[in-house]
Amino acid sequence: MEYAVEEIRPIDTGKLIKDLKALCGDKHVLTDKSQKLPYIKGYRYGAGEALAMARPGTLLEIWEILKICVEAEEIVIIQAANSGLTCGATPDGNDYDRPIVIVSTMRIDDIHIIDQGKQIIGLPGSTLFGLENKLASYGREPHSVIGSTSIGASIVGGICNNSGGSLVKRGPAYTELSLYAQVNENGELTLINDLGIDLGNTPEEILTNLQNENYTPDQIKFPDKLASDNEYEQRVRDINADTPARFNADPRRLHGASGSAGKIAVFAVRVDTYPAAKRHKVFYVGTNNPDVLWQIRRDILSTFKHLPTTGDYLHRDCYDATKKYSKDNFIVISKMGTGYIPNLFALKRKVDLIAGKFKFLPSKFSDRLMQFLSNFWPNHLPKRMEEFRDLYEHHWVIETSDEAIEESRAYFTEFFKNHDGDFFECTDKEGEKALLHRFVAGSAIGRYHAIHQKKVGPMMSIDVAFPRNEKDWFEKLPPEIDDQLEVKLHYGHLFCHVFHQNYIVKKGADAKALKEELLKTYDGRGAEYPAEHNVGHEYLAKPTLRKFYKQLDPTNAFNPGIGYTSKRKYWK
Repeated sequence: MEYAVEEIRPIDTGKLIKDLKALCGDKHVLTDKSQKLPYIKGYRYGAGEALAMARPGTLLEIWEILKICVEAEEIVIIQAANSGLTCGATPDGNDYDRPIVIVSTMRIDDIHIIDQGKQIIGLPGSTLFGLENKLASYGREPHSVIGSTSIGASIVGGICNNSGGSLVKRGPAYTELSLYAQVNENGELTLINDLGIDLGNTPEEILTNLQNENYTPDQIKFPDKLASDNEYEQRVRDINADTPARFNADPRRLHGASGSAGKIAVFAVRVDTYPAAKRHKVFYVGTNNPDVLWQIRRDILSTFKHLPTTGDYLHRDCYDATKKYSKDNFIVISKMGTGYIPNLFALKRKVDLIAGKFKFLPSKFSDRLMQFLSNFWPNHLPKRMEEFRDLYEHHWVIETSDEAIEESRAYFTEFFKNHDGDFFECTDKEGEKALLHRFVAGSAIGRYHAIHQKKVGPMMSIDVAFPRNEKDWFEKLPPEIDDQLEVKLHYGHLFCHVFHQNYIVKKGADAKALKEELLKTYDGRGAEYPAEHNVGHEYLAKPTLRKFYKQLDPTNAFNPGIGYTSKRKYWK
């Protein structure tokens, strides 16, 4: 659909900032660049400029901010934890046609438990860590585990990005039940209540009643709408399908807030929870032949009555880099718990802000300092993991629960009588460390680059989903590509065939051209990318996503430029 292009009228930015401060309070509207930096710079990539950053304290304040910005024809970027890996919740560059206001939702972190804990309602700043703690007394669990939890990721952010999926039986974050605002084709701000709860008639009533939990069980309806991906286990088990099990542009899972990538302002999502397992056991698998892991994957998915909980792969090079460069993150989580990680990231940002004022201090000073300090800590990995590291190139950490424990034990015992490799059954402590080692692997590439940035070129991260029938899952790159790479770190979710390929290119190499060549190799294999991350400003949004974004945001008022789309009003 095409819309008439209107000329953008001049904006009185002084009045706009004054109005925002009158609404949220002076201390919750940031205009100084040093104060805005944590909000205008991506977790791993990207940065841009914003006129102001507002931190509302209520849902109604968000609504009023949106009204101010829509009236002034400002761009709005809604941001929660800013923990995304593709700079999908920050500005990218300074070539927008209108000023940007970032709205941080992290002060609004309420979680409502409904239906005896079988579902929850997460407000925009609520986190997976908070949800995990809140559900514990109900014997329930959220849809995602420590990978997202440990960096303070938000519930709403996961839904908007269709993210996650390390849990083999649960799939990506998804719901058809949400409450959100959008700007229609006439430039009017509207509130859409698809939450399935009778909260009133006006936006003011709806938002206030929701935040105050001013509704009764009788007002909660159970429409014929999904609050999770109920087909995922079936899809993963279809090992002969020539398409991936999950990917960001999957039209099956683009609905309202789900997959919206910031093109609407989401106030709340309603999602399913899951019964907590009674017993857990981790099996550690090693081999030098990737075909062995391929066979195990097919056997388990096609014959097991009870699937494992997770199954995460780690290549030996990534094992080594994680051991060295993610050591501090590992130690902090193991000693202080995942709840401290958001505070650690906040502290790192403050240290880097202060260090940036002193020219004699290097860039990424906090990374250098933490890396230096981590060298004094003894080896943190279990002896048997280290022995497998020396013996095997490919490592697979498989977590099982309840009935799947015995099924897995019997299978591995028999399988490795006749195949290359071996396994061991982790003690509880070994299992915790094996899982944690895998889940802090994502930070290794950034730390390596921070320490060695003068000697190497840019880093690249590719999040790719291979077809479910792909046998050659382990990457074999053409020499003309491989020769330009300084570092290759591979890890991922092997059952789902979703992999994170992290690279640092050699100094002087053209990273952009190299990435395009890499993506072409994936195109030729029927792969999809990104798999479980937002397209952000790192990937081209494919036609399905572009169409969805334009339907949600016809005037391009929210988060323009996502997926290399237009940054201009009405998608000009």
